[in-house]
Formats: sequence, structure tokens, C-alpha cells
Amino acid sequence: MQAIILAGGLGTRLKSVVVDKPKALSPVAGNPFLFYVINYLQKHGVNHFIFSLGYLSNQILDYLQKDFPKLKFTFYIEDIPLGTGGGIKKAIELSTENDVLIVNADTYFDVSLGVMLDFHHSSKSNCTISLKEMTNFDRYGAVEVDKSNTILSFKEKSFTKQGLINGGYLILDKKYFLENTKTLPEIFSFEKDFLEVNLHKMMVKGFKSNGYFIDIGIPEDFAKAQNSFINFSSNN
Repeated sequence: MQAIILAGGLGTRLKSVVVDKPKALSPVAGNPFLFYVINYLQKHGVNHFIFSLGYLSNQILDYLQKDFPKLKFTFYIEDIPLGTGGGIKKAIELSTENDVLIVNADTYFDVSLGVMLDFHHSSKSNCTISLKEMTNFDRYGAVEVDKSNTILSFKEKSFTKQGLINGGYLILDKKYFLENTKTLPEIFSFEKDFLEVNLHKMMVKGFKSNGYFIDIGIPEDFAKAQNSFINFSSNN
């Protein structure tokens, strides 16, 4: 399995606690957060990584070469921020498989990736998005699904007592994505300009998981991650 790791963001909301580092290298319980993401993906069958890089990309490349010298990876470095869609497009063009896992470098989600991939294939999905049930949240938009887990809509961020959120891990049909982004500009949003525009034209499935989820994009959750990963084991 191939995986794209989106690690080009500026990490603006985290700058008050993480200075002069890309978000992917934010120190969590003694290791850069990227350490946990790579180890998790490797355990679930990912054997080729594609990194979409931008801000302070040299630090990430140095880290990979030093701490993961045997890791099979390729990368693309953005000259200017391309948005989530532009970043994915440049990275997915480097993949040699059609169904590619895409994850955010600041998110860890314990999903059964092999089962998710089987579900993606069996449901003939063009895009399968990991979903996490949460309560009392306003940081994320809620995702509405039907009984067959087809995604019906993405709600704007607002306080939600109970609902499903996008867990940040998805499997994307490369051929479909490239065919349907030909007319978009180089800089675009994956969520707004591709996913929402094509939601009812393609098959978009949700894959629910009750596994551990954290997004370290804000200082509060970055602090929570310190405790969550303190007893991290490569067997987790």
C-alpha cells in the first residue's frame, strides 16, 4: 500500500508552542509526531510513502534520512502553498497505485487500514473517508451518512452534541481524481473544490472507526498528545 502524507502546512495555530519546526516534527512524548504516524502506517501495510512538503521541508527530509534510513519514500516540495487539493494532486501523480491512502501529518487515527481498503474496493468507492464518532464538538464539521455509509453531506463547523467527523485518513481513486480536477487551478481545496462539488457525482463512502484519534493542530490537543503517547509502543 502507498500512502501520501500531507506535511506542507504552516502550522500557524501551533506556533505559540512549537517554534521553528514544521508541524509534523512537533515534539510529542520524546519523539517528533511524524515518528508515530510512520510507525503506525508501516504496521498496517504501508511500504511506500509519498510526502507532500512545503514549509521547512528540509527539516523533514533530514529527519527521514537520519531516523528512517531504510524507508522507501518520494516527495514533492511546494514552491508556494497549493492548498489541500493542489498538494494532493502533485503527490498522487508520484504514486504507482490507483487507490492511495492519504493522511494528514498532524493526525493519528487508529483505523484498520486493511479492512478500510477492502471496503473501498468492495463498495466501488471513488473516495473512502475515515469517520470518528465524537460528542460535544465544534472544532470539526459533522459528516452525514446513510445506512450503507454513503456520505450524504459535510456540515459546516458548529457545536454538535453527537456526530461523525472526518478522521483525516482517506483512500482516493487516483484516476477519478485526476480526471475530475483537470480544469481546476493549480491552487485549490480538496474539500471545497473537489469533494463537495463532486459529492453526488461519485461514490463517497465513510468508514467508521472507534480507534484512538488525535489531531495536534491546536495547542490544547498538542498538550493532550503528550500524555497519550507517553507509553507509546511499536506494538500499538
